[in-house]
Amino acid sequence: MAIISVSALRGARFPLFTNNPHPFPQFPIPSRRSSKLNFRSKGFTPFARYAQSQQDLFSSRLQDGIENLPKLVEDIVQTSINTGPRGALRLAQGIQAFLGVGGEWLADASKSTNSSAGLPTQMQLGLLSPQYLRRLFERMGATYIKLGQFIASAPTLFPAEYVQEFQNCFDRAPSVPFQEIQAILREELGRPIDSVYEYVDPTPVASASIAQVHAARLKGSQDDVVIKVLKPGIKDILVADLNFVYIVARILEFLNPELSRASLVGIVKDIRESMLEEVDFYKEAANIEAFRSYLEAMGLTRQATAPKVYQHCSTQRILTMERLYGVPLTDLDSISSLVSSPETSLITALNVWFGSLLACETFHADVHAGNLWLLRDGRIGFLDFGIVGRISPKTWTAMEVFLASIATEEYESMASALIEMGATNKDVDVMAFARDLEKIFSSIQDLDTELIVATARDRTTNATAVSANVVVDERQMNALFLDVIRVSESYGLKFPREFALLMKQLLYFDRYTRLLAPNLNMLQDQRISIVSNRGSRYKNSFR
Repeated sequence: MAIISVSALRGARFPLFTNNPHPFPQFPIPSRRSSKLNFRSKGFTPFARYAQSQQDLFSSRLQDGIENLPKLVEDIVQTSINTGPRGALRLAQGIQAFLGVGGEWLADASKSTNSSAGLPTQMQLGLLSPQYLRRLFERMGATYIKLGQFIASAPTLFPAEYVQEFQNCFDRAPSVPFQEIQAILREELGRPIDSVYEYVDPTPVASASIAQVHAARLKGSQDDVVIKVLKPGIKDILVADLNFVYIVARILEFLNPELSRASLVGIVKDIRESMLEEVDFYKEAANIEAFRSYLEAMGLTRQATAPKVYQHCSTQRILTMERLYGVPLTDLDSISSLVSSPETSLITALNVWFGSLLACETFHADVHAGNLWLLRDGRIGFLDFGIVGRISPKTWTAMEVFLASIATEEYESMASALIEMGATNKDVDVMAFARDLEKIFSSIQDLDTELIVATARDRTTNATAVSANVVVDERQMNALFLDVIRVSESYGLKFPREFALLMKQLLYFDRYTRLLAPNLNMLQDQRISIVSNRGSRYKNSFR
């Protein structure tokens, strides 16, 4: 309100500032009968109103602040109690990480200042620049790595430079010693490890910031399994870090109420809920079971699968799953040795994933090559359900039109769909928006794709194996997506996070299409059924 009032003041023509022959305003001379001066002249009225509006605004904010202060203090105290001593430990680790990355910045800055070009603009931001902030997040560990990945997947919430940089926020972490893993297994199982597992491989199959995975074999059934084990102390670290981020967000909203319109605390709560779901393996097990139930209900178990969960040896901190054997969808040579038509396998993967958008409680929201395999038996394997999405019917209805318009290059329909999907209180010029979108999508054919072919000769048999892989510049793909977001935001549109998650998965599938079926248009091919709110017509594609 203050800004609006100032603008009105600047644009008005008041007697004080017009070409008046009298240097001062002419005040009426009060009569002797009057006990007070009359200051209600035209010259003072606007200033009085503006001053009054400012006073009212200040009084209103002061009153709101006084009313909200006890709640803020209560939140800070309660959050601090919940955090406990671990908060002090994380603070010390944070200082250490800050000093480490700060040292890197100083070293790089000293090199730049010695050059003729001087200090680059990005480096002038110090540790708040995208590159150094990403490095700081990686040093801070699990919480901030996950937060960085959230930034990378939420271009509707964060600046494009940060979204682009945090695409490189790698979730890599040294493995925990096997003795500690054994201690967790004994504690969670409540009985000796060898009473449940025939053996557990001490060398992890994979290790990330939150968990690590070990191969094993079940006692009795002799089933090959993998055990996903939550790393020790990781939940305490997450809670301490997220509580700190929450307190900062609460204080910022208290100091600047305008931030509440951007739902800063709401965004932090969403991040917190999403991250804590990832360290609750009961939730991941439920996501897997929901996907398996979807496959069963739709008669798709011969086309695709997700690992079976062994409930009797799974808890909140350990997840025992069927071990699937296969290759990523980017391994062309291995795929060609398993199936006669890689294109058919890709179409199956697309139909199963598209079908899950409405027929399943959640959809897989992280279908990178490590999580989407072609199995030895020819089925598609969906792995790792730690990150899932939920889409509302309204969002998907608009998304359906959006995807169809991409295929047909009907940019006016595309613009209308994006307007329907995005929240805005502005009147959007559909035709201008459509023209801007056309400029963006005309560049999609120019994405650089490199096919890498490697050969290897077996010394004993003298046979030559040929492998191929496709490398798509994911920075270009992400830039294309960010361009859509940027142009949409210029028209006042704000999209739900599901839109970003869906687009990210479509970019992954575009990558697989370029490798396995270069001539396939996944949005136009009749063999691919994009799910519709008007009916479950995608089911017929498997008949």
